[in-house]
Parts: sequence; structure tokens; C-alpha cells
Amino acid sequence: MRYMLFIGTLLALFTTTAPGEVVRLEIVERLAYADGRAFDGVGKYRRLRGRVHFAVNPKHAANSTVIDLALAPINAQGKVTFRADFEIIAPVDLTKANGALVYGVNNRGNRRLLDYFNIGADHWLMRHGYIAVFSGWIAELLPGNDRLRLEVPQALQNGQPLVGTVRQEMVTDQPATRISVVRGGHGAYLPTSAGRREATLTWRLHEADPRVAIPRDQWRLHITPQKVSTGELATLPVVGVEMPVGFQPGYIYELIYEAQGSLVQGLGLAGIRDLMTYLKHDTSARNPLRLANGKPAATRAHGWGISQSGRCLRQFLLDGFNADERGRQVFDGLIPHVSGGGLGFFNHRFSSPTRFNGQHAEHTYPCDVFPFTYGPEKNPFTGRTAGILDRARATKTVPKIFHTQTSAEYWDRSNSLTHTDPLGQRDAKIPPEVRFYSIGGAQHGAGNDVPGKPGKGQNASNPTDYRPFLRALLTALDQWTRDGTAPPPSVYPRIAEGTLVDWRPPASGWQPLPGIRYPEVVQQPDHRDYGLGFDRTRFITRHPPKPLSPFRILVAAHGSDNNERGMLLPPTVAVPLATFTGWNLRAPSAGAPNELLGLTGSHIPFSKTQAARQAAGDPRPSLEERYKNFADYLAQFEAATRQHIKNRYLLSEDLPLLLNRARTNENLFKAD
Repeated sequence: MRYMLFIGTLLALFTTTAPGEVVRLEIVERLAYADGRAFDGVGKYRRLRGRVHFAVNPKHAANSTVIDLALAPINAQGKVTFRADFEIIAPVDLTKANGALVYGVNNRGNRRLLDYFNIGADHWLMRHGYIAVFSGWIAELLPGNDRLRLEVPQALQNGQPLVGTVRQEMVTDQPATRISVVRGGHGAYLPTSAGRREATLTWRLHEADPRVAIPRDQWRLHITPQKVSTGELATLPVVGVEMPVGFQPGYIYELIYEAQGSLVQGLGLAGIRDLMTYLKHDTSARNPLRLANGKPAATRAHGWGISQSGRCLRQFLLDGFNADERGRQVFDGLIPHVSGGGLGFFNHRFSSPTRFNGQHAEHTYPCDVFPFTYGPEKNPFTGRTAGILDRARATKTVPKIFHTQTSAEYWDRSNSLTHTDPLGQRDAKIPPEVRFYSIGGAQHGAGNDVPGKPGKGQNASNPTDYRPFLRALLTALDQWTRDGTAPPPSVYPRIAEGTLVDWRPPASGWQPLPGIRYPEVVQQPDHRDYGLGFDRTRFITRHPPKPLSPFRILVAAHGSDNNERGMLLPPTVAVPLATFTGWNLRAPSAGAPNELLGLTGSHIPFSKTQAARQAAGDPRPSLEERYKNFADYLAQFEAATRQHIKNRYLLSEDLPLLLNRARTNENLFKAD
């Protein structure tokens, strides 16, 4: 059932004057969730959607890490104002909630939390009484497609928008004559008049190749302004490049130009902080999660983010946002999922939050940068000692953290640096509040356990569905924060155990396979020179940045069937029918062949019979050599699943789902 109620132009209007917190919460829509379905023991859920308005004190110490906040315009009270879209999915009867709020950090405006926990739309979060919350935190997003947006002011100097040089990298997987300088759905900084005239465009095939200039008369800029919001808040334009001779697949095109209008993007992190602390602590009737007795329904707040969103949570901690302006702890638990070793281009002058670091594309943006570890480590190239939890430790607001990753993050997201020293010589000391769960035989994005076909890669992509692990781990995290129940032990590869090794053979343990090319590259970040004062100002003045010294990347060791050791293995990988990798290589049709296909793994099936294996020259035992028959395979699969349930890495309620999927493999055991 859908209904709307307006007060003036709004459905609901909540106002508070608490410093540095939510100023106004507009609930524009109240929608029934799942067509009004009632969940056993919890009842019906509803969605509350609208906009949240903030005002922060630029002189408060809690806001001191927001880059260029001092250059933002202020209101009559001396505060910097901004606003964001939000959505809350909560039980209609808040007394039925389990007390845990899960903030799903949106990925480029998209809500991914429900996809990863409500597998097959089974409403797992709702059946267990969780409250889900989302809000906009990225200011470069364009309106449309139900994206959650953030609107923040521009930084001003002498009353005028800041001017500076920006760099945009573009890679296309198919021929094109016109491409956007930032991926779809995102704006880009407006070129100045000089920027339009003097912009440069280069191409190269590999990151380290010399840049080749493209003559200015062979291409032109396209700028599409977007509707500007009222007041001081602005929306970035769409900037594109047109080149009649065409952009070729796989090549790295780099545009550098003078731009204006740097957004105070770090306010997105402050907004997450202030919305969470408002919902968790405000006892007035203005709080939509307030119980009848005046207490908030959410007594615990957890944050979950995937990929870019996981990096957001790591940056959130690094920049000290887990303490609000009153010194209260914001998140009790965090799960940065598939973030790898990265932070983000989230709180800088001329930020571009969509950027990341990959082996082939976008390699040198300020994302995979020191510090990598949660505890303190020393940067061997600068002598600086730091850890992601330093500020939270100082304010006594360290949350419980589950760092969850897949095989792909070791190959293409520098993940080994989260639990080694920067030179990969020893295992790092893990803080007591942190657990690592590295999921073996899986790629960045979860599959559905159904093998596919090669697309842009040389091999079929990895179909492993690791989402049941996430449900069990969220359950364990909530128990840990609620009553101190210790979580399952960390599972991740380690140097000391010989399971975290150099990625090159023979150290990696990889056995050559017929028709399969093993990578000759890995995402290896460098200590870089971004220009004088970057570490203090986060303002890049050297374009492109200069690589100085490499950090060392390690990967999980391969076992006898080329599956990984030292990892938390899903039952499909622990009782395998194939080799599952965290890497894949770009196909010739996608350009730059043999570079890593970003964040994509491979599925390489075993032969059915010994004869077929020997004829192919495959060293891995065939299905008939591994299992007596399908019943034997299914029995081993069930045993592995039950062991994970016993160890609390899986939930017993997910046993039928996993067994039903395993049964679909029966045809592999039938004679051709």
C-alpha cells in the first residue's frame, strides 16, 4: 500500500537545533515494504523516504578533517549546511525490531545491502528484525535512477569557486567516438575557459607506457550542465570527450584540464556520522525510530559497505568520524566488504569518489594509499607510523570490525596490505576489535553458483555465491556487540603459515593448465608523489602523480587443484567441481589483452573422467577420481556445509538453500 501525506510541501517535517546534528528530517514518502507482507514475530515493515538536512560547525574539532570545510559558505549561525536523500526500512511496530540498525553505505547511489543479505528476495534482514538505513554521501552523482544523492556547497576563495587542475582517466571496452570522462551517472568538474582551451588528451595501452599526446584538433569537449539546486548547493555537469577517429578498446585515455567548483565532498562522511547518531540517540518525537517510551529502537548501529562503500567505511574511520561532535560512538560494528586495501578519493579537494585503483585502469588515483592496516604500521618510504583506527582509538570509539574479502581483492585491490607490513615481509598485528574473513575461490561480486560463459575475459567468470557467509557474519557481529559473544576465529592467509605468498609461480603454487594463461601482472600500488603538501592538504598538484617506490602484494597460495589455501572456502570450493580463481584476463576483444579483467575471477571445470583429463594434459584429478558418484559428492558437500554451520560461518537456516543448489550438479556425473 502506498500513501503520502503533506504538511505544506512536505509529508512530515522534523526539526531539531542540536549542534552538529540533523537540523531537519523530511519524510516525503511512507511506503509499505514487500506489499505489506507480515514477517513472523516481527510483523509488517515500511519504507520512509525523504531528505535530511545538516548543519555543522566548521570550527568544531570533530569536523577538522573535512577538507576545505573552512572555505565553505556559512549561514547566520556560522554553520555549513548540506543535505542528503535517505531511506529507512523498519518494522511498523518498532518494539518488534531486534535493536540493530544496519546502515547500508550506498554504492554510487545504489542500495546494495538488500541484494547481499536478502538472497533471492527472501527478506532475511526483515525476518530477523533488522532496521535498514541508507543515505546519500556522494556529491558527484547526477539525479535519476533513484540514486541516493548528497548536495554540498562548493569551496570558495575570495567569494569565487576554487580553481585547480584535475585528471580524468577513461577506458572503454568497445569502440566509441564519444565517452564521458567519469562513468555513467556521475558528473565532472566544470572546465574553466582556460581549461577548455588548454586541456590535454593522451593515450597509452598499459599504465606504465609513455603517454602519447592526441592533437587538440582531433577531439573536443562536450559539457552538459545539470539543473542547479537552490541556494549554495550545486550539481556537477556531465563532461564528455568526442573524437571522430574513435576511442579504441582497452586503451587508457587521460584528460587533464583546469577546473573550477571543488565540492566539499568530505561532508558526506560527516553526514553519515550525524544521521547515525541522530537515529541512535535522539529521544524526541522527531526521531522516526523512537519508541513510545521515548527510547530509540536502535540500540546498536552497524555499517556495511561493498567495494567503494567498504572503502568509505575505512576512510570514515581513518578521518575520525566514528565519534560525533559530542564524543559519542557512532557505529558499534562495521563490515567493510571487498574494499581491499584501499581508502578512497572521498575527502579531498576536487574529490572524485567513483575512482578506485585497479591493475589496468585508474591505477594512480589516491585510493590504495598508506595506511592500509587497522593497527599501526610504519611506512618504509616516509618513516610515518599510522593505522586506520588511530583516531577512533584516541577518542575511545573503536567499533568491532569484520573485514570480509574475496580472492579477487588480493589480485586487483591490494588486500594483502591490510594484514601485512607495507613491504609484505611479515604478518601485521591485528587489533583485538578486528577479524578478517577472506573468502576463497570467489570474485568481487557474488554469483549465484551457476557457471557462465566468457564475456570480456579469457575464462568464464567465477560464479561463487558467498552471500550466506555474510548473513552468518552479520549475525555474529551483532551478537558480539550486543552481549560480548566472541565471533568465529579469523580466517585469512598468512606469511607465517606459508599460505600468503608471492603471486608469481613457482612461489604461488599454481600448476599450469592447458589453454589457461596465468597472470603476469597484479595490482601493486606505489608510494606516489601527488605534489607538495598533499599529505596535509589532500590537494593534488602533480598530474599525473609520480610513482616512487612499490608496496609489495601477496596472494593466497594455491593447492593441488589450483584452489586456494588459508581461505574461508564456500562449500562449492571446499568440495570442488572446478578451479575457482580471483583473477581473469582481458580478452582481445575488450582490448589490452592479458591485463587483469578488473575484479573478475575464473571458473575452470575439472574433466569428468580420468581419460579425458589425461588426453587434455590436465594435472588436476577428474570428477571420477575425486568422487565415487554424485551421492558421494553430495555427502561431502553436506558435511563441509555442516562443519561451517558448527563453526558459525554459516547459518543452519541456509543449509536447504545450499543443498538444493548442490543437487543441480547431478548432470555433471552422468555419462556423456
